[in-house]
Amino acid sequence: MERSNEPVRPPTIRGVAERAGVSKSLVSLVLQGSPRVSDAKRQAVLEAIEELGYRPNAAARSLVARRTHTVGVLLNDMRNPWFVEVLDGLNSLLHAHGLRMLMADGRLDRRAGQDFARTFQELRVDGIVVVGTLPDTAGLAEVAERLPTVIAGNHEPRLPRVDIVANDDERGARLATEHLIGLGHRRIAHIAGQGLVGELRRRGFEAAIRAHGPAEGGVVELGDGTEEGGYRAAVRLLNPARGAERPTAVFAFNDISCIGALSAAEELGLAVPADLSLVGYDNTYLSRIRHLWLNSVNNASHEVGRRAARCLLDRMERPEAPGERQLVAPALEIRGSTAPPTPARAEHPA
Repeated sequence: MERSNEPVRPPTIRGVAERAGVSKSLVSLVLQGSPRVSDAKRQAVLEAIEELGYRPNAAARSLVARRTHTVGVLLNDMRNPWFVEVLDGLNSLLHAHGLRMLMADGRLDRRAGQDFARTFQELRVDGIVVVGTLPDTAGLAEVAERLPTVIAGNHEPRLPRVDIVANDDERGARLATEHLIGLGHRRIAHIAGQGLVGELRRRGFEAAIRAHGPAEGGVVELGDGTEEGGYRAAVRLLNPARGAERPTAVFAFNDISCIGALSAAEELGLAVPADLSLVGYDNTYLSRIRHLWLNSVNNASHEVGRRAARCLLDRMERPEAPGERQLVAPALEIRGSTAPPTPARAEHPA
């Protein structure tokens, strides 16, 4: 049997269309991740691509469609585990629509808050998602004028054509504080965070104290959202010199700060939750580690990511639509880091 010396031609978009029983333009829509294709036809095209081994030329597609099928994602600090679940929710929907993420970490380049607009524009991304609190938002208004832009996990800045998807941070802080008050704690401290999210969580804490507990029972100690910051704030709060005024419970800005507070308590010989109750925020995987097992406010980070992706896809279709703000409802996850105060340390309500 003689073998042909002619090179095997790679499969083409026409071949994919014929195999799937659709038009070439519909195959192009599928490759572009367009939401205007029915699930049945999208599946038929994807199966034909897999059977034929078709590999589209990304550069050629970008030139024709004037799209790169990439989304720029700017994070404030990739070390924070809260970002992991947000990115997972974000990517699950973007990937299903043929979009890939390009990530930048504002911590690694403190100028990113000013330069990311230019950088992402040079990379010709199709849209941008800003996740968390930025050190500088000066460049965001500029990029939002040119590219579909969505903010996830923060409440600012409010711009005309920028969508915001965030947790109801004030409500979540109230849930945490009311839980501690319900257990009988009257001396409750809050390790506060920075930015508008930190302000909202502090506001929720103080509102719960005013509504359900003695005003003098609420103490706020500033932190910076890091483990070290939580540790230092807790050392100041739990200093033995405070004596009977030492808090019996601490609500921390986030899980990382809460772990810092846990370390401080252990160093001072305080058992959690027998001597000190702790509540974190974000419900990251850290709170679910068995030897930590922290109570934490679940801020639905995966859902925040999915909704942000949905907003971005919609904004790509309707770039001139007015910006919308969505708040995702939080819930308190009860584990093993809170308990009623011991009788010797409990303070009787007035």
